[in-house]
Amino acid sequence: MKGLVLEGGGLRGVFTAGVIDVFLEKGIEFDTVTGVSAGACHSCSYLAKQRGRALSVCIDYLDNPEYCSFRSLVKTGNMFGEQFVFHDIPEKLYPVDNEEFKKSRSSFYVSVTDCVTGKAYYPKINDLFEDVEWIRASSSLPLVSKFVYINGKPYLDGGIADSVPIEFSINSGNDKNVVVLTRDRSYRKKPEKMFAAMRLKYSRYPELLDAIKHRHEKYNDALDLICKLEKEGKIFVIAPEVPLAIGRTEKNKEKLELGYKLGRKAALVNMKALKDYLEG
Repeated sequence: MKGLVLEGGGLRGVFTAGVIDVFLEKGIEFDTVTGVSAGACHSCSYLAKQRGRALSVCIDYLDNPEYCSFRSLVKTGNMFGEQFVFHDIPEKLYPVDNEEFKKSRSSFYVSVTDCVTGKAYYPKINDLFEDVEWIRASSSLPLVSKFVYINGKPYLDGGIADSVPIEFSINSGNDKNVVVLTRDRSYRKKPEKMFAAMRLKYSRYPELLDAIKHRHEKYNDALDLICKLEKEGKIFVIAPEVPLAIGRTEKNKEKLELGYKLGRKAALVNMKALKDYLEG
């Protein structure tokens, strides 16, 4: 079995948009796809076979304050507008092809963080409209997003508990795994600078705070594991060759278009080696 793991990173995910568009052009498919945050959002376009949609969602609505803005944060409690991003765009402005998604042979999972336990949870997405709250939860960054309550339980961004769920993909039975990172291979995360503010906001959720406090350690451990497995030829990694000059809430369209092109280039340069790995 073959698994695809897509890291998050906010608007840095435009790199992933470039990668998955090449995958669609070349007919590269997987048995499972596991997405985190922006990776979860872009997985929808990939599994619905809508080439170009992930890029469009990244850049076409930047000037709309309901998409991503401080105004939205103050007004709604969410930096990325819940209604606009998770309903208006996929349902009306650039509809996601839910029927095509449901035909996909791939099983789709997202990583979310259970705010009570502080642990990662990986719900299976069967319908992009009915299960959209799980995708929204996976993308709900701490401090700039409200909890997403599903079945009475609060969830936040999957990157808190598991930013790159390679172990989940392996444990799901995949013996071939492809990981798309939005950071270059040399990157290592530092302790959370805003922890004091998070400790104040999430004082009633000690396990969540513990996960946030140790997030950098778990993230770096995952990167070390990925590096080890890549050297052993057990997984295939596509990552930016140099650090992307793109922030989580980037507004510069030229930077985002360049990030997309870099993602396409990385996928194309690695395509022969990727096919050899998947078919070997």
